Amino acid sequence: MSTGGLCDVGLYGLAVMGQNFALNMASHGFSVCVGNRSHSKVELTVKRAAEEGDLPLVGSSSPEEFVSKLSRPRKVVILVQAGKPVDMTIAALSEHMEEGDVIVDGGNEWYPNSVRRGRELSKRG
Repeated sequence: MSTGGLCDVGLYGLAVMGQNFALNMASHGFSVCVGNRSHSKVELTVKRAAEEGDLPLVGSSSPEEFVSKLSRPRKVVILVQAGKPVDMTIAALSEHMEEGDVIVDGGNEWYPNSVRRGRELSKRG
């Protein structure tokens, strides 16, 4: 399904919770771009969106492509394993983001890590 333009929100991390959250947002009228380290999860989620009502959801094959498909200011929800995977995902995505964009870590993270990441990213706007 093509959203016909840039997506409202991005969701990166497509385990069960991420897939269902992306599909839920799309079913409520938001156009969603999804991304994942494993491209097979992206393909599965795009297929589910088509089967579950031709929902406004598109996939991406790289962090750069993922970010490029989002309207500004970009809004990204990440749902990846806590710890180093969160840091790696933020680094990969933020490389292509700009001042005013937003990243929400929707995972179950240790609070001091969230504070540290917030401080680091606030320097970049």
